[in-house]
Amino acid sequence: MGRFTHEVHMRWSDMDAYRHINNAAYLQYLEQARVAMFFLGHEGFNSGTVVARHEIDYLRPVVYQLDPLQMQMWVEDVRGAQFTVRYEVYDKGELAARAATLCVTFDFDRDRPRRLTPDERAILAAYADDERADS
Repeated sequence: MGRFTHEVHMRWSDMDAYRHINNAAYLQYLEQARVAMFFLGHEGFNSGTVVARHEIDYLRPVVYQLDPLQMQMWVEDVRGAQFTVRYEVYDKGELAARAATLCVTFDFDRDRPRRLTPDERAILAAYADDERADS
């Protein structure tokens, strides 16, 4: 399968005083895309996942518009209880930001990380980006 693509619509309220999309709004965009990637059509991640870290490189300002942002996503660095989701955010076909989210599978009853299940590993493997296998 490789990369997952999801469109995210901006909100007028996402703009800041400098008339571009505020950097904090990107976290919501990443979340919307990540939820679509893992929860729409997959039952495997219902056991729990938490975010341990975000990184975002803003490459150019984005101004509010009706056209959605295109989020391209893939999974890297799958380990025992964690994995990294990588993103490229495109605005009108131009790369506007790169991001990464470190996700940890979590057992909420025990309040601690848990190991990835075989089903979860299969879902993650489907989103490995062959073009980026060396990164």
